[in-house]
Amino acid sequence: MSINYQKIAEEILDFAGIKINGNAPWDIQVHNKDFFRRAVTEAELGIGESYMDGWWDAESIDEMTTKIIIAKLDEKIRLKYSILLKLFMANVFNLQSKRRAYIIGKKHYDLGNDFFQSMLDKRMNYSCAYWQNAGSLDEAQENKLELICRKLYLEPGMKVLDIGCGWGAFGKYAAEKYGVEVVGITVSKEQVNLGKKLCEGLPVEFRLMDYRDLNEQFDRAVSVGMIEHVGYKNYRTYFEVAYRCLKDNGLFLLHTIGNIKSVKSIDPWTHKYIFPNGMLPSVAQIGKAVENLFVIEDLHNFGVDYDKTLMVWYNNFKNNWNRISDKYNERFYRMWKYFLVSSAGTFRSRRNQLWQIVLSKDGLPGGYQSIR
Repeated sequence: MSINYQKIAEEILDFAGIKINGNAPWDIQVHNKDFFRRAVTEAELGIGESYMDGWWDAESIDEMTTKIIIAKLDEKIRLKYSILLKLFMANVFNLQSKRRAYIIGKKHYDLGNDFFQSMLDKRMNYSCAYWQNAGSLDEAQENKLELICRKLYLEPGMKVLDIGCGWGAFGKYAAEKYGVEVVGITVSKEQVNLGKKLCEGLPVEFRLMDYRDLNEQFDRAVSVGMIEHVGYKNYRTYFEVAYRCLKDNGLFLLHTIGNIKSVKSIDPWTHKYIFPNGMLPSVAQIGKAVENLFVIEDLHNFGVDYDKTLMVWYNNFKNNWNRISDKYNERFYRMWKYFLVSSAGTFRSRRNQLWQIVLSKDGLPGGYQSIR
């Protein structure tokens, strides 16, 4: 019996108001009919790979993604065996073990500093900006850094730990504006090399190391966009490290993308092409991991700001493509376009969140004053 994959795809997409070869910006224009089989049988992986291969396009992938998520089409597409096997492996094996910790650095963050510079703000923040009263990406990212510093109650002379420091955007800002000393750790050699140049002359130290090797005391700790690489099997260890590195009266600020449900894997396409071994935590998973360790002093959700951040990143990437296209190919361009704009759709649909969580060891005497 032959299977009409196109009919199945059309019926599924109809739930979200998406048409094949329709006129709306979110409709899918199909260039290769094999797309339907891959979309139905391979779900996210097949859809993403077939876009990279040029089999389909949509004028507004971000709106298409938003509609798909709101309609919960992922529950209507049957995953094939190979993908189920990957989900099984994620449950059995610790894909974010210490031995595997540097994979994300090599496969993602070491893609090339010129690539990230073409996309990000002048301070190289690779995390959600805070758009309140901001007219540009540079302003919105400085807003975010200022917000973090104020939430941590930074004072001159403090020693601050930055877990997953990137190119040192927070460390540079905090050292310049608040007179603190910062130790940043990362698993990316490229980030260490460029970060040292960007922070030259400031009390900002970069270390190429895994967070589990940390064992010294700090007045404050911060982690921006790093726990997404930690994995659910390691959440407790991650917070235990932060706990042992924090002085008794210290504060720890966690900045993370959040999932509205607890999961134990990331979608197969993102795992394969963008963030190997990545995983988005839920409130329940974070709560369990900090139980009897930290007091949650404050939780701030500004996930809608990530939609705007990602769309600005995409526009920067698109507008600067000619500057870096000799080092990358067209498939790389389509891969990153797909990632950035479809990710924007996940925040626009409100499936994904962005949380800043302030933690203390025993609770601040008199309470914590929330800052927005």
